[in-house]
Amino acid sequence: MTVLIDEPIWPAHGTVWAHLVSDVSLAELHAFARRAGIPERGFDHDHYDVPLARCAEMVALGAQPVTGRELLRRLQLSGLRVTQAEKKRLRGQRTP
Repeated sequence: MTVLIDEPIWPAHGTVWAHLVSDVSLAELHAFARRAGIPERGFDHDHYDVPLARCAEMVALGAQPVTGRELLRRLQLSGLRVTQAEKKRLRGQRTP
């Protein structure tokens, strides 16, 4: 199991946020998030957003801390990366 977490540097909602990803599969990522009690609304196409206050907990549960650059590299190599353009396209699609 390889779940990765980067540095919490993304500001929003009065805190900073990290990204939690898997470089193996989305199923692995979702299973980790469920076990950690991360709400589904925290998922953004290829990662979960994790507030600073919960980052140490994610590491204690087994997430591997990496730099943002390393996280992106490994996510891209896994084929799980969803680009900003793809996210915009997906948000524009309506489901019946």
